[in-house]
Amino acid sequence: MNPPGKKLSMFGELRKNRMAYLLALPAALYTLVFGYLTMPYMIIAFQKFNYKTGIFGSPWVGLDNFRFFFASPRAWQITWTTIKLNMLFIIVGTVCALILAILFNELRSRLFSKVTQSTILFPHFLSWVVVSYIVYSIFSTEFGIANRLLAFLDMQSINWYASPEYWTAILVGANVWKDIGISLVIYLAAITGIDGSYYEAARIDGASRWQLIRHITLPLLMPTISILSLLALGKIMYGSFDMIYAIVKDNGLLYPTTDVIDTYVFRSLRNIGNPAQAMAIGLYQAIVGFILVFGSNLLVRKINPDNALF
Repeated sequence: MNPPGKKLSMFGELRKNRMAYLLALPAALYTLVFGYLTMPYMIIAFQKFNYKTGIFGSPWVGLDNFRFFFASPRAWQITWTTIKLNMLFIIVGTVCALILAILFNELRSRLFSKVTQSTILFPHFLSWVVVSYIVYSIFSTEFGIANRLLAFLDMQSINWYASPEYWTAILVGANVWKDIGISLVIYLAAITGIDGSYYEAARIDGASRWQLIRHITLPLLMPTISILSLLALGKIMYGSFDMIYAIVKDNGLLYPTTDVIDTYVFRSLRNIGNPAQAMAIGLYQAIVGFILVFGSNLLVRKINPDNALF
């Protein structure tokens, strides 16, 4: 037993909490290998990369690999689609998760609350390949549930997989349905951590449930909302490749509203086979994401320092 106020040495800390560190080891190794050891390879964004000579023997080409993307007539459309979809994912997902968290917090039946929470959380553990088949079963032109419902209502069926104007809403709905459960758990945990004396004092003063939510729950949730939103902004330039490619695949008819930077670069890499161009776009995405997180955090810190990420 350590004396009060005395800190453990590094080895003492590792020995005392060895099981906790063992559980964190796979994630730490993954971050080390794919997050740090691969950083030197960023220089291939400025090279004409050759697999035989490697990163130290490949010739330098300056910004030519960046011109590959920015000279494309679809570059800005793809960038806008990426930002638009991610902003909708963040906004709609946050609003829906908050509403559900507040509603679950108001439930009095614990059994119903736990069963419903588990049901909502379950889609988070499904792969996007499985979700793509669910989406197809709904929007298939001939056998889909959506067209059968339209036929039941005496309305004309829609060829969903040839109509790009519907797919922004479809992708946002699929993303929210799959990932809202994990956000719900986070917000419920934050609500559970709110001191109950605030609510008791407000009830004594005659506050209604809506007033409790408006003046206590939502303001005290703002730091959590702010941090999660800032973290999400860091990946706003990264399209959800696994989601979009699993659902849309190589359907060129839907590219105007579904093609994001990641899918575009993947197709280019598959057709051209130049990893340096893919690295250039990845570096562009990382720089823009860093600027957005840093700038948004700076703005939040000026408005309310307690809600800032750092």
